[in-house]
Amino acid sequence: MSPRPTRPQGKDAAAGLLLGLSNVPGGLAMGVLAGVSPVSGLYGYLFGTLAGAVATSSVLMSVQGTAALAVLVSDVPGVDASAAGLTTLVTLTVITGLIMLAAGLARAGSVVRFVPHSVVTGFVNAVAVTIVLSQLAEFTGYRSPEGNRVARAIDTAATVASYDWPTVVAAVMTMALIFALGRTRLGAFGMVVAIVAVSAVIEVGGVNSVRQVADVAEIPAGIPSPDLPDLSLALGLLLPALSLAFVALIQGAAISQSVPNPDGDYPDVSGDFRGQGAANLVAGVFQGMPVGGSMSATGLLTAAGARSRWANVVAGAVMLLVIMFFSGVASLIAMPALAGLLTVVGIRTFRIDNVAMVWRTGGTQASVMAVTFLLTIAAPLQFAVLAGVGISVALFVVRQSNKVIVHRWLLAPGDPFPKEVPPPTELAADEVVVLTTYGSLFFASAPIFEGQLPKATADSRHAVVVIRLRGKEDLGSTFISVISRYQRSLVSAGAFLVLAGVSDRVERQLRGTGAMQQLGEANVFSATESVGESLSRALRRADTLRASPTDEDGQS
Repeated sequence: MSPRPTRPQGKDAAAGLLLGLSNVPGGLAMGVLAGVSPVSGLYGYLFGTLAGAVATSSVLMSVQGTAALAVLVSDVPGVDASAAGLTTLVTLTVITGLIMLAAGLARAGSVVRFVPHSVVTGFVNAVAVTIVLSQLAEFTGYRSPEGNRVARAIDTAATVASYDWPTVVAAVMTMALIFALGRTRLGAFGMVVAIVAVSAVIEVGGVNSVRQVADVAEIPAGIPSPDLPDLSLALGLLLPALSLAFVALIQGAAISQSVPNPDGDYPDVSGDFRGQGAANLVAGVFQGMPVGGSMSATGLLTAAGARSRWANVVAGAVMLLVIMFFSGVASLIAMPALAGLLTVVGIRTFRIDNVAMVWRTGGTQASVMAVTFLLTIAAPLQFAVLAGVGISVALFVVRQSNKVIVHRWLLAPGDPFPKEVPPPTELAADEVVVLTTYGSLFFASAPIFEGQLPKATADSRHAVVVIRLRGKEDLGSTFISVISRYQRSLVSAGAFLVLAGVSDRVERQLRGTGAMQQLGEANVFSATESVGESLSRALRRADTLRASPTDEDGQS
């Protein structure tokens, strides 16, 4: 971990000021997207940023609400802008933090590499579409009575006559200003300027039909009081909390693996998990929504020249000052301006290039992406996320099982290099067949491995099969059953099985399952530091078995 500086540098202060001002409308917008009070989004940004600044392994990671997390929260039953909904939100955020903290303590950072790109692409692009669809009510001023987001979108598109046109104009103007100002020297700060400008026009013009933040929730001036979670709700919130933690950890890992610390070293992914967990615990207790590493906020800091953790501390301090002294001004922000901002976020979240790449990869990957996309659009997101995890696990198992390859080694006298050829389909009498395997030998790959073994027939007497297991540290009961079954088929044909390069752990597994007794101690050779020694001993044993098939230590 990089050392913490004793005071902020000039660029840290500038970057923190920019991020802090941007986070005020951003936090309010995330609260709107999550379907909770905009203030909960603001508090999540505030306390997530401050806690993350000191708790993560990454010096520059900014921990705050993200669009994917907000969309997930919006699908959790019982979470809304009411007092009871706030208690549910606090409990959800705290449980999410505990899960993330546990994952970090268990050093589960490597788990994210098992999630294929096709699943992530399907999920992210579905979230982008969901963000846009979820803002139609604030964008148009028309609130559809339909039950799900797709039906509401269709109904909204068919009910143009019910739109509040000043609201539509405010949203469109906000989008246009964000896109236009983003190309100027203002950069990301153009978002703040756009929202303030549009909201000011609405307020000065006295357009009463356009809703403001004050119409949705009051922004108290000061720090919120701590609010403890309701543990009676914990069991019902466990599934959405797991989904939130999973998505946040994937987003955070992307930052950990792509944004180095100022000293040039990359942060510890598991350490960032722990930091994000701590940030959620603090944000939850102070009435904030779930938070995670934000790529856009982290990118803003790095682009502004931030060099230490002080940049995020300054950002949090700026937000705190706004809340304490300018909460009345923040309450005048126009809701369609926030809807316009979120629509821009949705548009920018969509990754058509990633979709095209996955599509060109092949039918399987394209199908997985499409299924994940449709599930995320149609189903509650906590179930869609877990379905994506299930798809990832299934894909990993299928890929690994299909990668198991068995080769025969031909060892010619005087030739130090063995030749690899396909194994014979059947064993010939008196021949020695040395087999080596490539790939992971686990339960799903066992049938693939078994199908590549040469078969013993009536013409296979006195043949010996030597299987190299060097580098295989865990066979498992399914694979040991295959070995035992194959040994019995060889014995019934008057042939033999010898294992070479057996690790200490595999040897213990053979003994524990009784397979060692069946194979015979003399036919199992442990791996040594000298590569090839175990195989040489196994080949001498094979010669002995062929010469004396009734050897008392043999198998027939």
